[in-house]
Amino acid sequence: MSKIKIVADSSAGLTDEEIKKYDITIVPLSVMIDGTVYVERETITNDQFPTMMKNAKSLPKTSQPPIGKFVDAFDQAGADGSEVLCVTMMASISGTVHAAEQAANLTKTKVTVYDCQSTDRGMAFQIIEAAKVIADGGTVDDAITKMKDVLQKSKLYLAIDNLDNLVAGGRISKFAGALSRFMNIKVMLQVYDGEIHVASKGRGMKAIHKEWDKILDEMANGPKVLGVGISHVEGMDEVERLKEKVQAICPELPIVVRETVPIIATHTGLGACCLLYYTE
Repeated sequence: MSKIKIVADSSAGLTDEEIKKYDITIVPLSVMIDGTVYVERETITNDQFPTMMKNAKSLPKTSQPPIGKFVDAFDQAGADGSEVLCVTMMASISGTVHAAEQAANLTKTKVTVYDCQSTDRGMAFQIIEAAKVIADGGTVDDAITKMKDVLQKSKLYLAIDNLDNLVAGGRISKFAGALSRFMNIKVMLQVYDGEIHVASKGRGMKAIHKEWDKILDEMANGPKVLGVGISHVEGMDEVERLKEKVQAICPELPIVVRETVPIIATHTGLGACCLLYYTE
């Protein structure tokens, strides 16, 4: 039986320890800031990006990995006869899955490309469980079945502190953005079915805190939580408040707290805070 290796794009919220433990190959995305291209995990870190974005003359531009990067990763992974399961972020926010699919047609390695319909730590939950299935002798199909199961039991909520980047990126109109700033509108988003949806919106942080309390209540009274992550963009005040409440619900679970990747931070803007978890 040939070995199966996992390749993922750099939006996956995996820790360095997890990448090493499960022998995962990461194909990086890139971001251009004032004409200079930076490669995630190579020439820019998640922690460095918010300050660079804040000081940039214009909104950074993000790019999916070049097809050649995927081809190289697939060739290298398959050099010993292994086949590859390539997991990418959801297609609704990036064309990464399409670059990987094109690359899969250019390599001699047997590659299955899978759009996980999530990103960040939600993507990591799926990859880790898939890696465990493979380690236990499962097939690529078995691993994908497990990822689909994890996806169905996952939640991803994202609180947006300001809408400036969404306006600059053309996601919402300048008028709507100006009105929202004037009225101090905060937005809670949720990802499901591979798309970003507006879960709620209200005035000021009290509205967001009220929404977080509803989500935490759902978390506390639902199925057993198996994994939790909190990602943010220079949002540590809100993160600490949220982490304390989550830890009270799941005292036995480690909570992975991290600055999110540039491609997500570019769209969400500073102050964004995201809670991701999955259950039995």
